[in-house]
Amino acid sequence: MRDETIGAVAVIGAGAMGAGIAQVFAEKGFETRLFDPYPESLERGINQIEDFWKRGIERGKTTIVDKENWSRNLSYGVELEETTRDVDLIIEAAPENLDLKKGIFSKLDEIAKPGAILASNTSSLSIGALAEGLSHPEKVIGMHFFNPVPLMTLLEIVRHDKNDQHTIDTIQKIGSMIGKTTILVNDVPGFATSRLGVVLGNEAIRMLAEGVASASDIDTAMRLGYKHPMGPLELSDMVGLDVRRDILNGLSESLGDERYLPHPLLEKLVNEGSLGKKTGVGIYHWKDGQKTDREDLRRR
Repeated sequence: MRDETIGAVAVIGAGAMGAGIAQVFAEKGFETRLFDPYPESLERGINQIEDFWKRGIERGKTTIVDKENWSRNLSYGVELEETTRDVDLIIEAAPENLDLKKGIFSKLDEIAKPGAILASNTSSLSIGALAEGLSHPEKVIGMHFFNPVPLMTLLEIVRHDKNDQHTIDTIQKIGSMIGKTTILVNDVPGFATSRLGVVLGNEAIRMLAEGVASASDIDTAMRLGYKHPMGPLELSDMVGLDVRRDILNGLSESLGDERYLPHPLLEKLVNEGSLGKKTGVGIYHWKDGQKTDREDLRRR
């Protein structure tokens, strides 16, 4: 299944989000290219996709034929210009740093195919700021996916003041084609989802630090009491505590509100390198995809 206006898709950044985005597009029949300037990062992204497909086969949810078909749609590269040549949609999934992302978009503005849509997977940074100074700001838009991308059905589309309607309509259509339910939000700090999600996660960390309950009990309360598919602390570990910290700091600065400042425990974990599932330890200990509580984080 492909859109007539989108012949090929490139994803910039092979981290957990970028690899997941590339996987979803490849599964839906799009010619998909995954780029990362660091070969070791690209290899991790490739392994993430391969492992996901292998688990699907082992569980009887997919077949070897499916995997072979999807693999034919997916290619990889460490040269940006080569990977993005003649691509109609480029999705940036780099770390949540405005200067880094602006640098990527500036380069894409030089090398992208005329008329290509440039999208960012940012969860909180201004799309208008990313589009500022580019040749075609109307073609820059936010596509905020959720982790893990192959399983989460929401796609938050973020429009800014200079977007044209065709770009918005195209991304809404593409979102539907890759199996996502889309929402359209304006370009405000934290959009709709991150602003709510990080506040909930930050308050859950505060509760953990104050000894209200264990991490697993706090998460169970939100899963069973409020029907959240995943508790806020587990989700924070899945997203990455560094990502959560950066979003909170960005919200605090852009909104001028100290209530959004990350809790000291979150800062402590990030500074010591305990970033969540990707490092094997964060709010939880992680091993083979399974989590266990860290009693040392709970005040007695």
